[in-house]
Amino acid sequence: MNIFAEIYDLVLDTLKTLQNEKHLPEILNFQNVTVEPPRDNLHGDMSTNAAMVLAKQAELQPRQIAELLVGKLSDDVRIENIEVAGPGFLNLILKKNIWIDLIPQIIRLNTEYGTSKIGGKKRVNVEFVSANPTGPLHVGHTRGAVFGDALANLLDFAGYSVTREYYINDGGAQVDVLARSVYLRYLEANDISVEFIDGTYPGDYLIPIGKSLKDIFGDSFINAEEADWLPQFREHAIASMMSLIRSDLSSLGIKMDIFYSEKSLYGTGSIEAALNELKTKDLIYQGVLEAPKGKLPEDWEPREQTLFKSSNYGDDVDRPIKKSDGTWTYFAPDIAYHYDKIRRNFDYLIDVFGADHGGYVKRMKAAVRALSDDKVTLDIKLTQLVRLFKNGEPFKMSKRAGNFISLRDLVEQVGADVARFVMLTRKNDAPLDFDFDKVQDQSRDNPVFYVQYAHARVHSVLTKASKLKMDVSDKALLAADLTSLGHESELTLIKKICEWPRLVELAAKHNEPHRIAFYLYELASEFHAFWSQGKDNHILRFIVEKNANQSQSKISLARCVAIVISNGLGILGVKPMDEMR
Repeated sequence: MNIFAEIYDLVLDTLKTLQNEKHLPEILNFQNVTVEPPRDNLHGDMSTNAAMVLAKQAELQPRQIAELLVGKLSDDVRIENIEVAGPGFLNLILKKNIWIDLIPQIIRLNTEYGTSKIGGKKRVNVEFVSANPTGPLHVGHTRGAVFGDALANLLDFAGYSVTREYYINDGGAQVDVLARSVYLRYLEANDISVEFIDGTYPGDYLIPIGKSLKDIFGDSFINAEEADWLPQFREHAIASMMSLIRSDLSSLGIKMDIFYSEKSLYGTGSIEAALNELKTKDLIYQGVLEAPKGKLPEDWEPREQTLFKSSNYGDDVDRPIKKSDGTWTYFAPDIAYHYDKIRRNFDYLIDVFGADHGGYVKRMKAAVRALSDDKVTLDIKLTQLVRLFKNGEPFKMSKRAGNFISLRDLVEQVGADVARFVMLTRKNDAPLDFDFDKVQDQSRDNPVFYVQYAHARVHSVLTKASKLKMDVSDKALLAADLTSLGHESELTLIKKICEWPRLVELAAKHNEPHRIAFYLYELASEFHAFWSQGKDNHILRFIVEKNANQSQSKISLARCVAIVISNGLGILGVKPMDEMR
């Protein structure tokens, strides 16, 4: 149920009618035609740019097209008034009953309100977090984790079939470093003094793993050669770290569908199969790359390498996939991994990377385009850094992880719901300041409190009405007489509620879950403003003493607010609050 989509369809149908009547050319591209809320509500309920974007194609003045549209659209029973604004924008005002009649529909849909079919059950793989299994997740990972999970929730809500995936980087040299670091903790567990040299992981989180290895092997590897213990220690350490990472993710309410091991690509023919696919398309060759920009000649040695023609697909240069010594580059297994995703018949791939992986975007997109013959799209979302503050000053929490602030510390400080919501109050590629004072402040400056408080206020209305023996069940609200509604402030709130389905589709289209958080804050603002007006104007109060029928109509409006907030918070992975403590 999307009133904006309905009016959009009306505009398109009207344009097609004008084409059939020869008022407009037969061939027009409607792709950029929009119907959306105007920036200023004084300009009506909806605005369309149809006349503006079609003028050049139609070889007509925008106002000419606008006047043609007015003549047709005015006949629709839903339209109260239309006016042409500026050079050719159309501002539409719908009849009051159109908005009011949507209230029972929203209540009836409840948890389904705002869901969409735009996804068409297309299979989407969202890969996120994918941190090296060498330590607990830190604050930077937290943002990527929350963003990826909320995006997956959003796409599911919009009608896609979503798979959440974690790529375990367990095939590189870093896991050998992990094994050596764990070995030092193993020696400590056997009462041997050790020193953590540069290049090892000194975090206390490895102490329990060292102790567990002592329980398994005793002192048998104290004086052993590295080759004797490293494979076993590495396997045990990776398993232990992934258990810790799973626990960290669980503390944020995140559950992955698939954990995919990089190591599984080696020695199985997977990398070779992916590169052979590129070879058959004449996209692999032996060559020498030019010196990187900004490098002095003495800093660079020209050498022949095996290269992928990524520049054929929008990359700046071709990329090496095999080093001159015959070993794979980091890019080679990543190509194989994405080839596997393609062969698993995903229609759409999304990778969530940290900001430090920006240089990887073009080459990875090029690989997917080449491997899928441009049939599969890869969207890569970069998450920027998180800066922690307290009392306006940079804040450093306990560093039990060794050299970074852990996700678990953050969750223990503020709770999963607060952490998740705040991480989504900025667009993913913008830096985010996480202020511990603000996120615990009970004011409109704290967005998570402000939204939760709106939901709790609705619940308080329902509770009070029930105590007054009023039936405020959804069944009763669906049967309520809504004729008493129609005040300007009520209509403003209804219209905001009705933006929700459009907002969901827009956020899903752009893979931007932060739009949900922004909208919920705006809706909460409208609701709190309405609540304040009710203190001075009894007409706007939700509960009218000794008038259950009128109360039910008002409460129906509040119930719709709660439905949208609950559904929106569900996408963000945040539990709605029934009361604030």
